[in-house]
Amino acid sequence: MSLSIRPATESDAALIFRFIRELAEYERLAHEVDATEADIAKALFGPNPRVFADIAEREGEPAGFALWFYNFSTFRGRHGIYLEDLFVRPELRSKGIGRALLRHLARRCVTEGLARLEWWVLDWNEPALKVYRSIGAMPMDEWTVQRVTGEALQRLAEEP
Repeated sequence: MSLSIRPATESDAALIFRFIRELAEYERLAHEVDATEADIAKALFGPNPRVFADIAEREGEPAGFALWFYNFSTFRGRHGIYLEDLFVRPELRSKGIGRALLRHLARRCVTEGLARLEWWVLDWNEPALKVYRSIGAMPMDEWTVQRVTGEALQRLAEEP
C-alpha cells in the first residue's frame, strides 16, 4: 500500500470541504455545518492562515485529512497542536491511515518542540476511541468542555 501525507494546497479546498461534510454526516452533525467551501478556503489559504490541513493519499487518491492549529499551554509554557478534525473515508478505515495522520502530527510536535497533541472525540465513537487508546492517548475526563456561541456569544460581547 502506498500512503503519503502532504500539506493541503489551495486546490484542495473543495476536497477538504467535502471531507468536512462527510465527517459531519458520520458524526450525525450535518445540520450544524454552516461553513462554505469559500470559508474553508479563506481560513486555510487566506493572507494570514491560523489553521492548517494535511491530506492523506492512498495509492495517489485522497483518503482522509487532518485539520489542526497551534494552541498554547500556560502550564507547560509551550505551544501544542489541537487537532480539530481527523477523517478517513469509511471504505479506507482500519488500514492505518488515521494512525499515520496522527503520527505525522506527533512528529511535527516532536520536531518543533511542542508540548502536546490533543483533540476531542465523541464518546460513542468506539472505533476511534480504540485507535486513540492504542497510541497511548489519555481521556481528560476531569475536564468539561464549555462553549459560548450564537445569541449567547452576541449577548456576552454586548455586555457593558
